[in-house]
Amino acid sequence: MATIVEVAKKADVSIATVSNVIRGTRRVSPKLTERVQSAIRELNYSPNEIARSLKVRQTRMLGMVLPDITNPFFPEIIRGAEDTAFERGYFLVTANTNEQIGRERRIVAALRSYRVDGMLLASASGKDTSHLKSTMDAGVALVCLDRTVPGVKTDAVLLDNVRGARECVRHMIQKGHRRIAIITGALNLQTGRERLRGYEEALHEADIALDRRMVFEGNFRFDSGYRLGKHIVKQTARPTAAFVCNGVMTVGVLKAFEEMNISCPGDMALATFDDLALDSPFHPHLTTVVQPSYEMGARAATILMDRIEGRLNNEPFIVRVSPTLILRESTEAYLVDREKQSGAL
Repeated sequence: MATIVEVAKKADVSIATVSNVIRGTRRVSPKLTERVQSAIRELNYSPNEIARSLKVRQTRMLGMVLPDITNPFFPEIIRGAEDTAFERGYFLVTANTNEQIGRERRIVAALRSYRVDGMLLASASGKDTSHLKSTMDAGVALVCLDRTVPGVKTDAVLLDNVRGARECVRHMIQKGHRRIAIITGALNLQTGRERLRGYEEALHEADIALDRRMVFEGNFRFDSGYRLGKHIVKQTARPTAAFVCNGVMTVGVLKAFEEMNISCPGDMALATFDDLALDSPFHPHLTTVVQPSYEMGARAATILMDRIEGRLNNEPFIVRVSPTLILRESTEAYLVDREKQSGAL
């Protein structure tokens, strides 16, 4: 196997020049770059990353730990982080915890053993955060993504969940709805609590009393949306609208509506948090709180790399991005108009 010394000799340049071409750490003239790259191709040279990492204490590997990679929200986050990392010469390794704190501990330990320079983390819920504190104490940079970890002070990229939910429910109220159900995510998660708070704030500002019978706790999974969608439909005082706190649960709700012959918005208006890639076959198209997931992944990766490279001060760097409300046919006020005509409202 060829060495960097042989590449430098073949290209008639210094070892430092070869390293700069490979790493992109310093500018090298196009003429010298071409000579180095030609020598690399001819000698079939591959850098010894393990030896390099032991020498400079850096692997240029990043870990990403996510709770549910089957959730359509996360693939765009991965793509944003991966694209951004790749542009700066880092590689991203992704792992899934399935929202299990025990599995998260094992994954974090494994990534540390592989000497990643930093981690992007959407943490599973759990009171024991010692594995994260020890990771940071060991000098591994950590950026929280989508949710923070109580008691752990670190950089974070978060969504303004309260604002997104509040604007969506406010829109439903403006359409004339007053009995609006909500299917939350798990309320032990920050995202679940924040979206419920946005719902409550929209009701409060419209002088609509909060009815706990309209609040249904799901878990961000399809099955809970399907089960709670059926439960909502069977209520004696059926709501006129429903706000579902993520796209995966919304698919479950739509399946429940289909099985129970509930038309939307004719029988019940519907809005969702998350724009669904599968939305195009759904009729009517869904009013949606769109999360800038690619941007979130890209910004989180940028902050992580800046932290690794010493470009940030010691204070945690927190970014909160804003969602966008997209209005579509699923929240048209057909039911409200019909109820007004019958004197029900």
